Amino acid sequence: MDGIEQKETEENAPSVIDRYYTRWYRADMKGKPCEDHCILQHSNRICVVTLAETHPILQNGRTIKSINYQISNGCSRLNNKVSGKSKRGGQFLTDFAPLCRITCTDESEYTIYSCIRGRLLEVNENILERPALLLEKPFTEGYIAVILPKFEESKSITENLLSREEFESIISKRNDDESQPS
Repeated sequence: MDGIEQKETEENAPSVIDRYYTRWYRADMKGKPCEDHCILQHSNRICVVTLAETHPILQNGRTIKSINYQISNGCSRLNNKVSGKSKRGGQFLTDFAPLCRITCTDESEYTIYSCIRGRLLEVNENILERPALLLEKPFTEGYIAVILPKFEESKSITENLLSREEFESIISKRNDDESQPS
């Protein structure tokens, strides 16, 4: 009997992401339809940038050809080095700072943006070696980057982001528009 109850509890238990992070979304990034980003905000104000479930990379069985953190000739997110308690040395990002470029095997290319202002703590180098992580586990091992907003801005960073409910209503409107004949 205890085995059955334990199994039911495990199935109903929220994931670590659902338990400790608040999901925020940025829809149609830079006016590009469906290029949605997700920001997971922890209670300690650290934010993890990931792809939203609706992003084209995660749709239609696409395969990732390459991920490039080299933003320009003089700027590579891989060169980001932070140190100390106040995370000195991290690159400061604006809301629309590019984090990486992802190229799929069908040659479609997507730029992933930070969506929030803050200091870049780390980029996920594991997805360079195993791009499939981004497709298989976008919210955990397949994250893009970790950003620490300034303390005084930590409450206001979500003003330009959508809550899960707002994002879901945008997605349902998008689906309704696609299903209506023109």
